[in-house]
Amino acid sequence: MPGRNPVDAPGGRPYAAPVLDLPGDLAARPLAPADVEAVAALLADAEPVDDTGENLDAADLTEWWADDLVDLAADGRAVCTAEGALVAWAVAVGSRGVRDAYRVGLEGRVHPAWRGRGIGRELLAWLLERGGEQHRQVHPEVPARLVVGVHPGMPGLEPLVRRAGLAPERWYSDMARPLTDLPPVPPVPGIELVPYAADRDDEVRRVHNQAFTDHHGSSERDEATWRAWFTGQRAFRPDLSVLTLADGAVVGYVLAYVFEADTRATGVQQTHFGQIGVLRSARGRGIASAAVSAALHAGAAAGCATAGLQVDTENPTGALGLYRRLGFTPVRTRTDWARVLPPVATS
Repeated sequence: MPGRNPVDAPGGRPYAAPVLDLPGDLAARPLAPADVEAVAALLADAEPVDDTGENLDAADLTEWWADDLVDLAADGRAVCTAEGALVAWAVAVGSRGVRDAYRVGLEGRVHPAWRGRGIGRELLAWLLERGGEQHRQVHPEVPARLVVGVHPGMPGLEPLVRRAGLAPERWYSDMARPLTDLPPVPPVPGIELVPYAADRDDEVRRVHNQAFTDHHGSSERDEATWRAWFTGQRAFRPDLSVLTLADGAVVGYVLAYVFEADTRATGVQQTHFGQIGVLRSARGRGIASAAVSAALHAGAAAGCATAGLQVDTENPTGALGLYRRLGFTPVRTRTDWARVLPPVATS
C-alpha cells in the first residue's frame, strides 16, 4: 500500500511515512521531478478558484524543487487515480538555515474537482507528520514552526488547519502599483545607487542575512539556497535590481524578478521586488525609499506595466507604510498558520 515503504530521511535514518486514508481508488506515492508538468497544470486549474496571485509553470517548479535542496521522494506526495492522473500533491520544504526556529513550509493543493472528499485533510496530516520528522532529523536543538499559507480564496483550508491545531501567526500583504506617475528618486547623502552586479552577489547575500535578523521567520541563506531560490532563478532580473552603496560597500538592495508564467496568465508584465533590505546600521536615512524608487523607474524603462511585492504587515522596519507612501496598494493578504514544536530532548 502507498506510504508503507520507508524512504531515506535527512541524516540517513529510514523514515516510515504514515499511510494516507484516501477515498475510492486513489493512491499516494512519492512525488517525483517528472510530476512538475502535472503539478503545474493542477495549479493552473486551481488558480481561478484559489486566487493566490501566483502562476507557476513546470520550469518554475523545477527550480523551486531543486534536487539538492528538496528531496521530493522523502518530502513530497502525489495523489493519483488508478489511471495515473495526478489530483493532489503535497511537499514539506525545510529551511536550510535557522535562527530562533527551524521553519518547514507545508505546501500542497487538491484539484478543485476533487475537493470535499477528505484528500486535503489526509495530506495535511501527512505533511505535519513529515515536518515533525524533518525537525527531529535536521535541527532538533531548536523549536520548529510548521507553516501553512492560507489565501483568501481558500475558505475550506482555514477550518482544516484550525482543526489540525495550527494557529494564525502572521499576515503577508501582496501589494502592487502601476508604473505611471512615478515618484522621483530622492538623493541620499553618501549613498550611491547602482544596478546589481554578479561579482557582488555573495556580498548581497551576506547583507541580506544581516538585514533580516530581526524579521519574523527569517533564516540564514547559504550560498546554495541563495542561488537556487533567489539570484540564480531564471526570473531574476539584475538589470531591474538596485544596490545601494556607502563608501563602496553594499548597505541595501532591491532584487527584482519578472515571472514569465505570471505574464502569460495575466497579460501584464510585472517587475516583482522579491527581496528588499537595508542594514540596520544604515536605516533611517531614506535608503529604502531611494532604492525602491530607482527600481520602479528601472521597471518602467524596461516596459513593465506594474510593480509588485509582498510585505509582512507587522514588519518591524515600518516597510508597509513606506510602500504605501510609494504608491503601492494591497491586493490580497495571505495568513500564515503555524504549529510550533518544542526542541527535541536528546539523551
